[in-house]
Amino acid sequence: MKTLYLLRHAQSSWDNPDLKDFERPLADRGINDLPVMAERFKAKNGRVGCIICSPAVRTKTTAKMFAKQIGFPSDEVGSNPELYFAGSNMLLKAASLLDDECDAVMLVGHNPAITDFVNEMANGNIDNIPTCGLVQLSLPIGAWSEIEFSSAELVDFDYPKKIAREQ
Repeated sequence: MKTLYLLRHAQSSWDNPDLKDFERPLADRGINDLPVMAERFKAKNGRVGCIICSPAVRTKTTAKMFAKQIGFPSDEVGSNPELYFAGSNMLLKAASLLDDECDAVMLVGHNPAITDFVNEMANGNIDNIPTCGLVQLSLPIGAWSEIEFSSAELVDFDYPKKIAREQ
């Protein structure tokens, strides 16, 4: 059994219109959302053995800040350039190449790929995974190379404003 967490990068800043998309940093709201989501992850006994992110500034920052908050060494966060413009097929490929020693892994990326991938993996109908949204999928596989679409169970879907909407 494997667990795949998918984290969409936190809210990015549009303050500098001259910056390329790849170089956009996190906005204050994104920086503030990360510790909240990390605490909720830890409260659900979430653990990962590996974190891989897109190399874009906002995803790298998200992954490293989240890692630090959950006690994962931020210098061990990996980067995969193919996750920057990834679609569902690329996310599936990235997941299939993960180290089998890691039973729980987190991929940190972008929309619409994250939402599309989750829906294809778990036959879901999530309209949008918001910034800093976190999904947990359970996969009945022994090796990451066995991952395939429509094979996952959606265990959890959390995002910063979820609690406010439920109250």
